[in-house]
Amino acid sequence: ASGRWSYSPFGRHANAINTPPFNDGRTIDTTQVGSTGLGIIYVYPRTIENGRTPSDEWNLIPGARGCTPEACSFRDHFTELSRLGVADLFGLSTQTTEYQSEFASRTNLPFGLLSDANFAFGEALGFPEFSFEGERLWKRLTLVIKSGRISHVFYPI
Repeated sequence: ASGRWSYSPFGRHANAINTPPFNDGRTIDTTQVGSTGLGIIYVYPRTIENGRTPSDEWNLIPGARGCTPEACSFRDHFTELSRLGVADLFGLSTQTTEYQSEFASRTNLPFGLLSDANFAFGEALGFPEFSFEGERLWKRLTLVIKSGRISHVFYPI
């Protein structure tokens, strides 16, 4: 997936994918994402641990910087998105459920974060990726899902 400049899983069924766990250990049934409205899964490389500052090298990677503000923006617009028909909203990264639980609590997220630490979800959909300091990470993108089917992808972000 490295080096891809376009990404288009339009029409793919999200239900054909191993379901990643929530930050609290639950799993979701991807066949139900977007079944009662729109579903959004925003994918991000990683958020920075509390009290740490991103390195200059990280800040130079296109699309890498800004994952925490992105999550907070979804949080701040959660009610508005719900009014616009978004029934399911999730963030997804390769970070562990334990880390994501701390992050969700620290930032007061009203939605779940999904851990793709085993890379199964992203690999099934062919997510674009990059490597930083030996760590494999997904590039930032957003999937819009209706009735379990990917109807739109925002990439690159």
